[in-house]
Amino acid sequence: MPSEGEQQFREASMYLRPRSLDEALDALATTGAQILAGGTDVFPALGDRPQTRPFLDITALPELRGIGLEPDHVRIGATTTWTEIARADLPSGFDALRAAAREVGSLQIQNRGTIAGNLCNASPAADGVPPLLALEAEVELTSRTGRRRLPLREFISGYRRTERREDEIVTAVFVPRAMTDARSAFLKLGARRYLVISIVMVAAMLRTDEAGRIDAARVAVGSCSAVAQRLPALEAALVGRPAAPGIGSAVTAAHLAPLSPIDDVRATGAYRADAAQTLVARALEACVHERAKEAA
Repeated sequence: MPSEGEQQFREASMYLRPRSLDEALDALATTGAQILAGGTDVFPALGDRPQTRPFLDITALPELRGIGLEPDHVRIGATTTWTEIARADLPSGFDALRAAAREVGSLQIQNRGTIAGNLCNASPAADGVPPLLALEAEVELTSRTGRRRLPLREFISGYRRTERREDEIVTAVFVPRAMTDARSAFLKLGARRYLVISIVMVAAMLRTDEAGRIDAARVAVGSCSAVAQRLPALEAALVGRPAAPGIGSAVTAAHLAPLSPIDDVRATGAYRADAAQTLVARALEACVHERAKEAA
């Protein structure tokens, strides 16, 4: 039986809370620890199983927190919480992301859960992914050997799989400023209004020219495939159309071809496909409505 001192040492070595990024990267490289950013996904997934690796809590690292607006991009630190995102003063292109932030679990989860944790969990139903895909976000990964960036569409490589290496920490999410002044909307369908895993969720963005015609469109759908997907055929079909009420009628079933909805306990694949088309149409209408309100 271990002594009291040995037991305290063992417990301390199972929970590491570094105060700098360099310290965190050294600890990750030498201990093979499991990164802990908020714990809102990690602990439920652990269930009754004992934790066999040390936790590396990165929430004390100042380099990983906050939102910065730069001339060519917006930087969101990895441990920025959903509450902070929902309350942030951001351009209209982020309205969809801010709306998604208010849909992540309960208020307690939003206060604790982080943007990087949501992405690294790589759930098909991760609320943050569709709006970030529409924003063409990039994920910054840092290790002792350097930094690299991956487009979010490449970072999440499959069902609960990412391209993060074992020696890397996600340190930030970068969003180009090209579409940040567009109109955007996020819609989520679940079995109830709050505290629900989505059946379908949609993020849409529309940018218009001086004549009021759409010159760029982005639409992403989650919970209808192993990884949330953009709808490039629909995006192309929207360009050149007037940004006016009725835009939702442009959406057809063929535009949803990249999706692969499945049957599960929440809905059938057929229901998801039908609901996705409806939500995409409604999200586009919401973007047009917001533009009309601003022009009035």
